[in-house]
Amino acid sequence: MKYNFLIALSLSALCLRSTAQQVKFSEYDLDNGLHVILHQDKTAPVVAVSVMYHVGSKDEDPGRTGFAHFFEHLLFEGSENMKRGEFMKIVSSNGGQNNANTTQDRTFYYEVFPSNQLELGLWLESERMLHPKIDNAGVKTQNEVIKEEKRMRIDNKPYGKFAENIFAHLFEGHPYSWQPIGSMAHLDAARLEEFIAFFKKYYAPNNAVLTIAGDLDIEKTKGLVAKYFNEVPKGIPIVKGTFELKPVTKQIVDTVYDANIQIPAIFAAYRVPGMKSRDHKVLEMISSVLSGGGSSRLSTKMVDEKKTALQVSAFNYTLEDYGAYITLAMPNNNTPLDQLLTEIDAEVVRLQTDLITESEFKKLQNQFENGYVSANTKMIGLAENLSNGYIFHDKHTNNLNEQLAEAKSISREEIRDVAKKYLRKDQRVVLYYLPKK
Repeated sequence: MKYNFLIALSLSALCLRSTAQQVKFSEYDLDNGLHVILHQDKTAPVVAVSVMYHVGSKDEDPGRTGFAHFFEHLLFEGSENMKRGEFMKIVSSNGGQNNANTTQDRTFYYEVFPSNQLELGLWLESERMLHPKIDNAGVKTQNEVIKEEKRMRIDNKPYGKFAENIFAHLFEGHPYSWQPIGSMAHLDAARLEEFIAFFKKYYAPNNAVLTIAGDLDIEKTKGLVAKYFNEVPKGIPIVKGTFELKPVTKQIVDTVYDANIQIPAIFAAYRVPGMKSRDHKVLEMISSVLSGGGSSRLSTKMVDEKKTALQVSAFNYTLEDYGAYITLAMPNNNTPLDQLLTEIDAEVVRLQTDLITESEFKKLQNQFENGYVSANTKMIGLAENLSNGYIFHDKHTNNLNEQLAEAKSISREEIRDVAKKYLRKDQRVVLYYLPKK
């Protein structure tokens, strides 16, 4: 059964690759405010059921950080109609897969099933929304799980603390200044009533999108959605906080010592616009020019030709309100970190001064077209992208179908001008990441 299911997933990916230029979908709202998005694709007997809640670490009290990520775990504890620990067993025993993840801006839960188990997926997500088990036993269990996760992913992981140190400077005065995993001391101090209140406020249907993609019958699916979600009560309307940060006007330099590393690294990070801005897409293109593959500018210059770096990279970490454009390098042959930063800066200045070549531009457009198609080959990826369009683009779900045209409309001049506008030395954080002796 599992072998056949994996084959179906692969077939689904192959078939979608040739037809993914325009994604068809339907959408509507339930009376309780739950937004529903349906995408039909009958190329393989697979269906993805997902719920995205518009809640992340950005929505937390500064004295109670880590709540959104905590609920990513806690809402697998079971429900009034499901024994503790049964959620994942039910999924796997019916040929499915499931997971969840949390960012600063949203929490995303999903199951991927053979399509004859669609109703089961809807029941599971409705149980999570309507009848979750939130008690002291579950809180204690997940508290220990998250502490172990923090030890593995941050405390004991090489270079695991770079983001928290960069973001603390780059987003001072904004909830992005702390990481989604939050503070263990805050979670230890929190009372059960606080967890229940957080759930009631943010995990309501009017703060969520239910997206279903795959081998489904639209009318039958609408009936099942009504069956399992109509009874969920509407929550209190949520008013999102707004944060206007002062611009960074001079370079900020910091140093971190990490006992888990032997090779130092240097990071440079710039505060940039959030995902609603066209400029964030331009910055993604800049990342591709600088470090998108072995033939990119930074890799060619610093890894292949000069051999000053073991690794060099540039990427745009996009969030709802703002973003962080980050460059990093690890030295080869004891190259000084300052020299690595100088070499990266030289390539940035080159981008700010000269237009990229026509061949680079053509390669860039091909990369983005391939990336767009690849991002929508799997039903769960497609479901997430549709949800993102609704949540983060003013309820404009069709943003998914406009992304490729937007990328193709970006000019070489725009790439130069955006690099000049945001990637300036006087508005960045430089982080020296050194081995702890």
